Amino acid sequence: MAIAVGTKAPDFTLKSKQASGLVDVKLSDNFGKKNTVLLFFPAAFTGVCTKELCDITAGLGQYASLNADVIGISVDGPFAQEAWAQKEKIGITLASDLNKTAAKAYGVLVDDLGGLIPGFGSTSARAAFVIDKNGVVQYSEQTATVKDLPNFEAVKGALSKLN
Repeated sequence: MAIAVGTKAPDFTLKSKQASGLVDVKLSDNFGKKNTVLLFFPAAFTGVCTKELCDITAGLGQYASLNADVIGISVDGPFAQEAWAQKEKIGITLASDLNKTAAKAYGVLVDDLGGLIPGFGSTSARAAFVIDKNGVVQYSEQTATVKDLPNFEAVKGALSKLN
């Protein structure tokens, strides 16, 4: 079960493959500066995940105008994430939770792709969190199934109350 609103957001340091090489992505880098939207998604190169992150990329200006960074997190390796982002023109930061510590900390680690593919192994559920500048969870949603998208209007609504 996803962590609750009002909870101090677990910090993390995850790897992201950028043009300059592997870089660290830390949630706490935004503390005191920006709000953060964390989007946990099950796997790169899958239909629903591609739609979700391409839609977010298309509307990235809305999140920037709400003083928010958007970080996508999956258990894929950073090199696979980079290849997928290039192929699909995904413009948000993708962070690799290969060791699954962030998904565990946020309570969104599921087995077998949420029960869809037995033997698939554990991955992150589809989930959205809004973290304020002070590092407190202001919105928390884990979708009913990995095929469902988060309520992005509710995400933006939570952000608009922070500015």
